[in-house]
Amino acid sequence: MQTSNHQPPVVVVTGASAGVGRAVARAYGSRRAKVGLIARGEQGLDGARREIERSGGQALVLPLDVADAAAVEGAAEKVEDELGPIDVWVNVAMASVFSPVKEMTAEEYRRVTEVTYLGYVYGSLAALKRMLPRDRGTIVQVSSALAFRSIPLQSAYCASKHAIKGFTESLRTELLHDRSNVHVTMAHLPAVNTPQFNWVKTRLPHKPQPVPPIFQPELIARGILYAADNAGRRRDLIIGWPSWKAIWGEKFVPGYIDGVLARDGYTSQQYDGTVSADRQNNLWEPVPGDWGAHGDFDDRARDSSWELWMQMHRGLVGVAALGAMTTLVTLARRVVGRR
Repeated sequence: MQTSNHQPPVVVVTGASAGVGRAVARAYGSRRAKVGLIARGEQGLDGARREIERSGGQALVLPLDVADAAAVEGAAEKVEDELGPIDVWVNVAMASVFSPVKEMTAEEYRRVTEVTYLGYVYGSLAALKRMLPRDRGTIVQVSSALAFRSIPLQSAYCASKHAIKGFTESLRTELLHDRSNVHVTMAHLPAVNTPQFNWVKTRLPHKPQPVPPIFQPELIARGILYAADNAGRRRDLIIGWPSWKAIWGEKFVPGYIDGVLARDGYTSQQYDGTVSADRQNNLWEPVPGDWGAHGDFDDRARDSSWELWMQMHRGLVGVAALGAMTTLVTLARRVVGRR
């Protein structure tokens, strides 16, 4: 996305220190954007800043917790003071706990909700405060197929994703009512190869993993940037066939999906031995280090998606479909004519 005067866009990315947020920040850096980087982990933020600057972009490091509404508002003000008016705000920051509901605590539910849901609300409010008076701008909510279909062992995270969907749909209808040129869109993700599975709090007997099939964060970032670029025309972008399958399965056969997840949902989220006794988690504090965008699943992760390609090239797909139909009609007429 470019601003109206053809200057590089000013973009804010939450959760920018690692995983999908890191990949999104890096992708905007390759567009020479000015990127405000929000997360708690300063080492990861510094790594993201270096990557953006190597690509010719400009970065502003903003270490903070998105659960702190005042800190998010202060970061937005600092971005506009130092980088310029915000064109795109991408909410990515998340927290989760892998645990059965019966073993969760009230404090864990509160914390996951404050980060994974309210962090999006606070980011959206900070963006709207600046975008609405200018009557331009885009907010991207990085969501998940789990906003439609919850799975076992991640109840707090799934509930937060459902809440983001509800909040965003209310906001979208209000913007439409006001005939605003500020746009909001959602990107619903499949399983992604990110470092979160190394640091998410867990009570599982084995190491946590994303439910296969797994996709690389750079592919996801391409989809998210496409969603931002087309926010005025696309209310949602569903990335990856597994996301489509989960969403449509929930629409038509939710009881069947319940049974499948009861049978397979525990084993599909675990792999490769027991969890180390000294393993750190990032629920309350960031885990030290620069973790980058990728997790431990490069050997199993996909870097392409035919479904995403078709969505990003709908014009070509439409032309190809029309051409195929024309060819079939022509052949049918010839066969009928010979008879």
